[in-house]
Amino acid sequence: MRLLTVLGSLGFLLFATLSGLEAQQTTDVTEQEIERYRAMISDPMANPAFLNVDRGEALWSTARGSKNVSLQQCDLGEGAGKLEGAYAKLPRYFADADRVMDIEQRLLWCMQSLQDLETTDIVRRRFSGPGVVSDLEDLVAFVANKSSGMKFAVSISSLKEREMLAVGEALFYRRSAVMDFSCATCHGDDGKRIRLQALPNLAKPGKPAQETMGSWPTYRVSQSQMRTMQHRLWDCYRQMRMPAPDYASDGITALTLYLTKQAEGGDIVVPSIKR
Repeated sequence: MRLLTVLGSLGFLLFATLSGLEAQQTTDVTEQEIERYRAMISDPMANPAFLNVDRGEALWSTARGSKNVSLQQCDLGEGAGKLEGAYAKLPRYFADADRVMDIEQRLLWCMQSLQDLETTDIVRRRFSGPGVVSDLEDLVAFVANKSSGMKFAVSISSLKEREMLAVGEALFYRRSAVMDFSCATCHGDDGKRIRLQALPNLAKPGKPAQETMGSWPTYRVSQSQMRTMQHRLWDCYRQMRMPAPDYASDGITALTLYLTKQAEGGDIVVPSIKR
């Protein structure tokens, strides 16, 4: 009887080991196929997000608002109308607004202060969908693309930037809502995945954070839409069953600053394309 029990236990262990190896092999093959798929669609001509870039360029130079001016005098940190490298240094402190802003916050500020444009409908269309075109997604795609090929280099030289960075780190680790999740629950360790999707460790500076942050904004094939970091964080909160964060809120800017600081020195290649 004991012999049968031992043999049964050995058989179970062998089965479990083989099953684990088979699962690992399946995972490896899946990752290889996903990478092959990404390589196939990496050509800009195959990336629909470059249509967003073109629309954003047109919006940037279109006169709107009661002042009937374009955004070409909007200062994104490098000087009025200067776009090259601006996205790579956002979020950052802006003295004229006395706030640390990310790209969406700054674009909205320029629409309101420079153009005197009513932005209620623009914010309502913050995320694109079937029959809905987002001015903000298009503008972010255009501006971000001007930093493509550059490296992240956010500043924390001012007190408000350092305060915002500390808030972002606290938000990254804060557990709440019905699932008691935080950002770190999924992105705080190496080797985690959800279903077939590998989860990058964003809790430490380095390649995973660089590759993650450096690929947003991106075209999501599964959604047939281009998405910004605002949408990515909004969707993360939704999946954690947390209250939806306000669009262009200081909390999202703080979290974005923390994640971008983790990605410092990483290459920006945008708009990218993801599953």
